[in-house]
Amino acid sequence: MGAAAGGGDVKRATGGRVVGLLAKHAFLVIICLAALYPLWFIVSTALKSNAAYQLNPTGFPTHPSFGALRSIVVDQPLPRWMLNSFLVTISSVAVSTLIALLAAYAIVFGSFRGHKIFLSTSVALMVVPPVTLLVPMFVFMVDRGWVNHLQSVIIFYSGLLVPFAIFFLTNFFRTVPHELIEAASVEGAGPFTVLRRVVMPLSGAAGFTLVVVQAIWVWNELLIALVFLQDESARTLMSGLAQFQGRYSTNQPLVLAGALVSIAPVVLLYLSGQRFFVRGLTAGIGK
Repeated sequence: MGAAAGGGDVKRATGGRVVGLLAKHAFLVIICLAALYPLWFIVSTALKSNAAYQLNPTGFPTHPSFGALRSIVVDQPLPRWMLNSFLVTISSVAVSTLIALLAAYAIVFGSFRGHKIFLSTSVALMVVPPVTLLVPMFVFMVDRGWVNHLQSVIIFYSGLLVPFAIFFLTNFFRTVPHELIEAASVEGAGPFTVLRRVVMPLSGAAGFTLVVVQAIWVWNELLIALVFLQDESARTLMSGLAQFQGRYSTNQPLVLAGALVSIAPVVLLYLSGQRFFVRGLTAGIGK
């Protein structure tokens, strides 16, 4: 009797674990579907003609058409906007990352006075809303004659990205063994050589994560681009697509075709280095 009762308890416990596991997986599937549905809606709408969309806005595209995608590329200045976005994103991320690399190295491995105050100031600047800097920066750019030129947003974006980049890289550099830095210094390597040949090779995952996060923010930024880039040929992709909602409000497949094109580079960037991105997010977590 005792053995039979014990066997029943084991079966009930096993059944309970199976039910719990199935419930967790079902919940995760629901969350995944909810997260993917907006992407599916964008893709399915972009593959419809405007007439098909008007008849069935949320249905499956029974007769897929690339007319909206062709129109967004051929009939609109989208290639120019994409080029502007690439130039702005690459320049802003490169400048901010270079400055942050030098600053983080000096904070962690340098011996200058006030490095703690410098780091605290960088952290404090992270909480300053960019919108509060919009008016003074716009006045500054108008005085320099840089409005409707890409360098205006490149300078603004670079300044906004530097504080977070310094904070992020400083936390990772603290995980680099100081013995390696001391050994390289004993061998006669200068600070720039140590940074280039010792620290940066060990920081590949963290650096890639920083680049991805910063690039996504710059690529998707809208408010600053709308204010500083008002000329049609100077717009970035997001500021250009923002004009579509009012101009082509009755042609949703065209609008969402532009949205689909805009998210493709970001998705490809993430997928190309997903494993480095995950490693970089968890780097230095124990410090």
